[in-house]
Amino acid sequence: MLLDRENSGDFLLARHRLAGAWFICMSTYVPVIGLEVHCQLKTHTKIFSPDPYLYGAPANTQAGPVTLGLPGVLPTLNEEVLRLAIMAGLALDCEIAEITKFDRKHYFYPDLPKGYQISQYDMPYAVNGAVRFLKKGQSEPVTIRVHRIHMEEDAGKLLHSQGGGDPVSYVDLNRAGVPLLEIVSEPDLRSSEDAYLYLQTLRNILRYIDVTDGNMEEGSLRCDANVSIRKGPDAPFGTRVEIKNLNSFKAVRAAIDYEIERQADVLDSGGKVIQSTVLWDADRRVTRLMRTKEDAEDYRYFPDPDLTPFHIDRKVVRDIEKNMPELPDAKRDRYMRDYNLPEYDATVLTREKEVAHYFESVCEICGDAKKASNWVKDEVLGVINKEDISIEHFKVTADRLGEMIRILNDGRITSRMAKQIFEHMYAEDMDPQDVIEKYDYKPVDASDLPAIVAKVIADNPDPVQKILNGNDRVKGFLVGQIMKATRGQAPPDEVNRVIDEKLKELQ
Repeated sequence: MLLDRENSGDFLLARHRLAGAWFICMSTYVPVIGLEVHCQLKTHTKIFSPDPYLYGAPANTQAGPVTLGLPGVLPTLNEEVLRLAIMAGLALDCEIAEITKFDRKHYFYPDLPKGYQISQYDMPYAVNGAVRFLKKGQSEPVTIRVHRIHMEEDAGKLLHSQGGGDPVSYVDLNRAGVPLLEIVSEPDLRSSEDAYLYLQTLRNILRYIDVTDGNMEEGSLRCDANVSIRKGPDAPFGTRVEIKNLNSFKAVRAAIDYEIERQADVLDSGGKVIQSTVLWDADRRVTRLMRTKEDAEDYRYFPDPDLTPFHIDRKVVRDIEKNMPELPDAKRDRYMRDYNLPEYDATVLTREKEVAHYFESVCEICGDAKKASNWVKDEVLGVINKEDISIEHFKVTADRLGEMIRILNDGRITSRMAKQIFEHMYAEDMDPQDVIEKYDYKPVDASDLPAIVAKVIADNPDPVQKILNGNDRVKGFLVGQIMKATRGQAPPDEVNRVIDEKLKELQ
């Protein structure tokens, strides 16, 4: 199958193998994708009980009577959950309901002690929001509508035995009752790339306002994708398939691409796509059937009698809105306005809250926003992305980088030296001044440069003659030899000036 990324991923061309050759069929499909994102809130206790939750704690050590669903216990809504939920709704441009309620969603699974999950069905607390992101090469942002956000409790976790013998599953109820937000998009996404950018943007917004740590590897941000395809942009929606077990951005992209291709194969072979829930197998890079899809009535929703409907005070909402942290788009615009940065630079620097904080600290120390921007987005992020580490664990701290840029701007080192010093700072976990002293980094004295250039010219008569004959490209060879002789410590502009003077004397 071929996904036409040149046209924003909007169309899928079904490609089949026949008699050893590939051919492309004439039918085109438009993917229709919606995401359901589960966000674990940063609270000290669970949503309806005082039980704590700590990731990695010994199994079943954080599950009290309410979490276990013992007879006679009553749930009580955690006020901090509601506050964080309202913050998330406001950050995503949602309308906050005046009256909301909780419902019981029934299904029977070993990790659900009560036999039902407390969730929200027909009266969610937030609706009609939006997430906007900019695609590469486009000037106008893409807007993906947020259908609803609702609060709910998490289920426990099943642990399956590995190795020989009879298969055994264990239940860890530590996670049961942990507060979640389920953020449901409209089916506005048209490619796996759209889904990737939407999820990345959503995660960044939620982390900016500090309602979640957004760690997908630890399960505090999880994503299910609803995928269908249709013939043409105006055709009725196809049958959707829900993909679960997406625990990374790469998995979201890969699973959606695979499912789009699988559904196209089914339709092109004359079959029908069955509404179902599938799991993403990251090792085999395929989806596999989990169950045929339930509809809402299968869950037998009804209002939870232990949690009556409640009113969300408008004054509380206004106070939360008034004290909201700066969001990524606002920070980007401020960087463009206050630091005079290009839109691209400002976008890269504000993509992650920690990167933005790092940049601002560097800028505060060195006083040069443009150089701070260049070093952070090119050198710092280059190493972080290559090494796959977080900026919090990056050895070149903001203090160290800011100090190095200040030394560079003072003329005590050259740009070439700065890059070498940066490498030593990272590899050896050192301050810039210590690196300078250890490796004797200092610019070549201007009075020494003519003699160095004269020696290089004398040692390389053939390249010099070619330059005198009009081949200016050979001049780069001389510059390289001089930089080698000075260990890269000669200012390039001054080197070129002195070379021109010496060559002029030979003409």
